Amino acid sequence: MKENVTFCEKVLKFNADLANESLDLPAGFKIRNPFAGAQREQVEKVTKAFYEKYYHDTHTRRIILGSSPARRGSSVIGVPFEEAQHLQKETGILIDKFYINKASSGFLFDVMEQYGGCRKFYADFYMNFVCPLGIVKTNSKGHEVNCNYYENKQLQQSLVPFIVRSIQSQIAFGIDTSVCYCIGSGENYRFLSRLNEITNLFKVIIPLEHPRFITQYHSNRREEFMQKYLNALSNL
Repeated sequence: MKENVTFCEKVLKFNADLANESLDLPAGFKIRNPFAGAQREQVEKVTKAFYEKYYHDTHTRRIILGSSPARRGSSVIGVPFEEAQHLQKETGILIDKFYINKASSGFLFDVMEQYGGCRKFYADFYMNFVCPLGIVKTNSKGHEVNCNYYENKQLQQSLVPFIVRSIQSQIAFGIDTSVCYCIGSGENYRFLSRLNEITNLFKVIIPLEHPRFITQYHSNRREEFMQKYLNALSNL
């Protein structure tokens, strides 16, 4: 790889590698891969425009990890925790076939604004997921529904090598490993903490409540949780 490769180029290379990822999952589970799907070309345009706008540098960043991309969200769009309407505004690319899901992104956009805006936030942080590809499972009615990597022990175990390899690859982008922020203070945090005890990927992992948990069940405490996010992210 050439010298002075930008953070953006490393992310796009990582995404391109994900397009060729083949995972052997237990029966009833499937991967949702935006980088290899029917809308691959549009996803490539959008992600290239987004990362070139905010990550065209060689700066070190801290990492924020959710669990796995939502079936109707990042696992379709390709940019973690973003939503279609905002990406369309940010990149100028028409995203007319993507489902718009604002449950998580709306809260995070407000956090970004209070932090100092998208440009300052993305200059300091890189966001992705413990499992960077979406997962769906077939329910009793034969419908595909969203699934997190930790919901099934056999699924989780099958994904551990991929998860470790993916996180290690992303650390190589230029990630400050002194801290990792974990979105999801329950199962996601417990899994990542156990994994970190074995791999020593990060010095410390800080749990943050999932935005969906906040907006759906504790909307009256929204400002309190937002301040918790800002205090954690600003504590260098």
